[in-house]
Amino acid sequence: MKLLSKALALTLVVASWSPLTAMAAPEAANGLGANGGSPLLGRWLLDTSRLPMPPGQRPKSVTFTFARAGEGKLNVHVDIVYAPGQEVHSVSTPSLDGTPTAIKDSPEADTGAFRQPAPNVLVMALQKEGVLVSTRIYAVTPDGEHLVETAVYPGNNGPLVMKASYFTRIR
Repeated sequence: MKLLSKALALTLVVASWSPLTAMAAPEAANGLGANGGSPLLGRWLLDTSRLPMPPGQRPKSVTFTFARAGEGKLNVHVDIVYAPGQEVHSVSTPSLDGTPTAIKDSPEADTGAFRQPAPNVLVMALQKEGVLVSTRIYAVTPDGEHLVETAVYPGNNGPLVMKASYFTRIR
C-alpha cells in the first residue's frame, strides 16, 4: 500500500472516532447529504490571532470556500494573503472518494486525496512532488458556525506535529 493510502486510511479511522463525526447525521453516501447540503459548504475565515506564531509573521487572512461541484465532488478554493502582502489562490475539484486530485497554484501541495466520512467532516491527505506533506481533518461544530482544522505533518527530523486552526463561517 502506498504511503498516501496508508496515511489516508489512518486519518479516516481517527476521523471516524471524532466526537464531532459522531454527532453528524448519517445521510448520504456521497458525504454531501441526501439533498446535496453539507455544513461544510460555504466560506470560512481563519482566526489568525490563534496561530502559534508571532503576530507579525501571521498571514493577514486565510479563507477557505467549499462548494458543491456535482455528484460526489467539491470545489475547494483557498485564498491566503501573507504578512508581507503577497497572495496565493489555490483551487481543486476533488471527488470525495479518495481519488488523487490535482491542486492548482498551492505552495504547499500539488495533489490531494479527499474523503467526507460525514456531512460535517472533510479529510484531506496532501502531497507535494509525490511526498505526503500533511493530513488534515476539517470538522464543522454542531452550531454550524465554526470549523476546526486538525493538521498532522512531519516535523523537521523529529516527531509528528499536530496543530489545530479555527475558522468562522462568513457565508
